[in-house]
Amino acid sequence: MSFEVISETACFGGTQGYYKHTSKTLGCEMRFSVFSPRQAQEGRVPVLWYLSGLTCTEDNATVKAGFQRVASELGLMVICPDTSPRGDDVPDDDAYDFGKGAGFYVDAKEAPWAENFQMYSYVTSELPALVKDQFPADMNRQGITGHSMGGHGALTIFLKNRDTYKSISAFAPIVSPMNCPWGEKALTGYLGANRTAWADYDACALMEKHGATDTEILIDQGLADNFLEGQLKPELFEEACEKAGQKLTLRKHPGYDHSYFFISTFIEDHLRHHAAQLS
Repeated sequence: MSFEVISETACFGGTQGYYKHTSKTLGCEMRFSVFSPRQAQEGRVPVLWYLSGLTCTEDNATVKAGFQRVASELGLMVICPDTSPRGDDVPDDDAYDFGKGAGFYVDAKEAPWAENFQMYSYVTSELPALVKDQFPADMNRQGITGHSMGGHGALTIFLKNRDTYKSISAFAPIVSPMNCPWGEKALTGYLGANRTAWADYDACALMEKHGATDTEILIDQGLADNFLEGQLKPELFEEACEKAGQKLTLRKHPGYDHSYFFISTFIEDHLRHHAAQLS
């Protein structure tokens, strides 16, 4: 398994690092970031996965979210994968919401995307195996969170892997890609026109199919978010959770938009939410 350190620097008593490896799942070189808290010097620590949104890389949350100080206090390792396969040989699209930077955390079935766009398997299998091998990560204590497209990824991955992830939250997630333009475009392109296959990557459909979990779900949503009504539609997930009996805390914040100003404001709440459930 290839693995290379790009950079490592001290940060709040821990280490903020950037790394790369050759992914067999995606057929390309991939980068990711890991914040290892100071507690990792003494033993394995719980892990929080942060999945980013459209157009993002492993760098966006690492630089803009401001999670390192509180993660160090709580002893959380925070891992930020990239959002899609990369490289000159990887197929792409001219639009910002499809192709590179827009993997949607699915395993693509349609050509030419199927050869590389296997982000669900990468995030849930290959990258965790590498992290377990290279870092002092306690893989029995994993949580997952994300923003927008990454919030969709976090919710669907959690709901499909309930024994793996012990905590879940999301920032302004796409809760039902089957019912919004971003999702309809991505799922059609990656999975084909059969909507039955789409339901496996739709948080509302998964909640309806599999029912409630014992884990509280935390979602924060800005009410000044330009994508709120057309793309995000949190009320759909709220309804699905209510029908299933799922405990959901959906917080709505006037004045906050879709940006990292919003995320950085509430990231501490999310870190503490995860730490409480991973302790």
